[in-house]
Amino acid sequence: MNYQKTILSAIGAGMLLWACDSKTEDSISLPEAPEGNNRKDISQDTAEVKLETIQLPENFSIDVWAANVPNARSMAVSDNGIVFVGNRQEKNVYALIDSDGDGKANYRYTLAEDLNMPNGVAYKDGDLYVAEVSRILKFPDIKNHLADPSFEVIYDQYPTEGHHGWKFIAFGPDGQLYIPVGAPCNICESEEEIFASITKLDVTAENPSPEIVAHGVRNTVGFDWHPNTGKLWFTDNGRDNMGDDTPECELNVITEEGLHYGYPYWHQGNVKDPEFGDQGKDESAYIAPVTTLGPHVAPLGMRFYEGSMFPDSFSKSIFIAKHGSWNRSKKSGYVVTSIAMDGNDTKGESTFASGWLDEESQEVWGRPVDVQELADGSLLVSDDMANCIYRISYSK
Repeated sequence: MNYQKTILSAIGAGMLLWACDSKTEDSISLPEAPEGNNRKDISQDTAEVKLETIQLPENFSIDVWAANVPNARSMAVSDNGIVFVGNRQEKNVYALIDSDGDGKANYRYTLAEDLNMPNGVAYKDGDLYVAEVSRILKFPDIKNHLADPSFEVIYDQYPTEGHHGWKFIAFGPDGQLYIPVGAPCNICESEEEIFASITKLDVTAENPSPEIVAHGVRNTVGFDWHPNTGKLWFTDNGRDNMGDDTPECELNVITEEGLHYGYPYWHQGNVKDPEFGDQGKDESAYIAPVTTLGPHVAPLGMRFYEGSMFPDSFSKSIFIAKHGSWNRSKKSGYVVTSIAMDGNDTKGESTFASGWLDEESQEVWGRPVDVQELADGSLLVSDDMANCIYRISYSK
C-alpha cells in the first residue's frame, strides 16, 4: 500500500504520531479540513452506544471514532487519511476527517445528497468513486475539493431494481473497479445474466462496459483481495424462508473468472434449493464456499488485515462484519469475526467483537456493516443502526 504508516503512541493521551515508510519520525501529517458550507463540526457529537457491553480479545479496546454519521455503511480511506462513507437508507455520501490527530473524527463533509442508495465507495489515484443502484459516479481530485465537491457519471446502465441493488465496490490489483449486481429477489432465476453476479468496470475507458467475473452470487456486500495470491474473496448472503438454520451464508474465492457459485440452484455448496434446484445442474457443477459463516448472519464488509498494530496472530486474517439476521426466530450475527489464515487456506473463524446483541433479551443496539483498516493498523467498524463508526485498537 502506498500510503504513510502510522504508529500509535502516547496511548493515554490518545495522540497519533505519523511516520513515513522508512520509520523515520517527521512532523505530524494530518488531512486538512477546509471551511465550507458542507462541513459540520462533529467533534462534540455523541452516539447512543453501549461500548461497555462490547467484548474484545485481551488488550484490545473500542471507541467511537465518528458520531453522527447517518446510516454509516461502506467505507474507503484516502492516502492522506480521509475516510469516505456511503449509506443505503439515506441518500448522502460523507467524508470524515481527524484533523487534530486526537484519534477521533472532528469534521464531516457532505459530498453529495439525494442519491439512490449510494452504499459503495472506493478511492483511487486521488478520485472518489460512488456506486448508486444503476450508476457509478466519480468525484475528481476529491481530497482537494472536500468543500466544493462535484461528480461526473462514469456509467449509468446497471439495473435499476432496488432489491439487493445497493452495492459494495472496490478496486482490484488490475486497476478495474469491481461491482456486484445482487439478485432482484429473495430467490428467483433471472433471465438477465448480469443479476446475481460480480462485474468489473474499466473506469478509464471512454465507453466502459461491465464484464462479469462471477455468476451465481446472490448478494455480496463485501470483498477483498488476498495479499499473497491477489485472488478475490467475497462474502455472500444466503436466501431467506428456508428455516432458521438453512442455508448458511458464505465466504468464497474467485480462482478464475466465469465460475458459477450456485445461486439460485444450490446454497452453501451442498443445500439444494427446493424451488429452483431441479432447474440447475448437479452440485459438483458449482463452486462451493471456502467456508460457511452461519445462517442468516448477513456477512457484509470483509478485509484482510495487513497492519502491524495487532498481534502477529492476526496477520493477513480476514475480518468480517456480520450485520445480523432480520427474520430469524432467535437473532444471529451482530458481531465482527476474524478468520485466521494458514498460507492461502482458512484456519477457522472466531468471534472478535460482540455485544451489539443481548443474547438473553434479544435486544439490539448496533449493527456492524463494514471493516476498514487505518494506516496505523487500527480497525474501523461502521454501524448503520447506531449511526457511527468505531475504532478498535490494540496496546500491550
